[in-house]
Amino acid sequence: MFFVGLLQSLLLLAAAPLLSGMSRMLRAKFHSRRGPGVFQDYRDLRKLLARPEIIPPEAGPIFRITPYVLLTSMLLVAAVIPALIERSPMAAAGDLITVIYLFALGRFFFALCGIDSGSIFAGIGASREATLAVLNEPVMMLSLFVVALLAHSTNLGVISATIFAGQTPAYAATAMAMLAFGFSIFVEMGKLPLDLAEAEQELQEGPLTEYSGRSLALMKWGLYLKQAVTVTLFIAVFVPFGASASLSPLSLALAFLVLGIKLVVVFVAISFIENTVARIRFLDSSRLTFVAASAAVLAFAFSLAGV
Repeated sequence: MFFVGLLQSLLLLAAAPLLSGMSRMLRAKFHSRRGPGVFQDYRDLRKLLARPEIIPPEAGPIFRITPYVLLTSMLLVAAVIPALIERSPMAAAGDLITVIYLFALGRFFFALCGIDSGSIFAGIGASREATLAVLNEPVMMLSLFVVALLAHSTNLGVISATIFAGQTPAYAATAMAMLAFGFSIFVEMGKLPLDLAEAEQELQEGPLTEYSGRSLALMKWGLYLKQAVTVTLFIAVFVPFGASASLSPLSLALAFLVLGIKLVVVFVAISFIENTVARIRFLDSSRLTFVAASAAVLAFAFSLAGV
């Protein structure tokens, strides 16, 4: 089982730049321009890894360790998600509370590194990250707790199996929780109308301002991996069909193929939605998250009513 978790982490780590590159390519196609190739993010990472690293003299230890914390926390989440098999590869850690805390840990360090860099611009970007976390994380937590409540377990494998078997006692609550969680991963991925993933010089990428060379490559790779992991978590919990019931190589290969297709479908759908909306002012983002929070609260009410 540990091997499957490790395999999931490595596969998502390898595929994350490809999925990000596909999103950038689709965005360019929607805008009727040529844009970068689908492998451009791999070339960018290779270029940055080969360059020397410059650390600002004002930077503290948080600035130095954040690339590793971000990447490690996302790899741990990737290892416990029931993506390739029907249960969590690491059942002891495959708890949604653990997953939520790992997401929060990555975002916390991402915001803190901006302040620790000593740059005013990076500090402003860090405060923006913290504000988004305050608005979005309650939606993510409540929507996942609703499906946990319906499955009578906080284990991701049990939740996934309950939804796949159609044994959830409240379909409307599950559907509303799926809608709210879908919105929260949209925010986590840094998509329009709240964010623009390619806006590297704007405030949303402020914490990255002082990074260079290998550290910048690891930060970017961590953010690519975060996008892939959040979508995989959504698929594993709410669209769990196709996962393997055994550990045979053929069954795992088939599950990997199905997971790859589902990831591509979700990323294409997200790219389509992203490019059909306009960017909004950051101060108006609370209105959108309020709608998502309302959906999550409604899902909780439905779960209590059993509908």
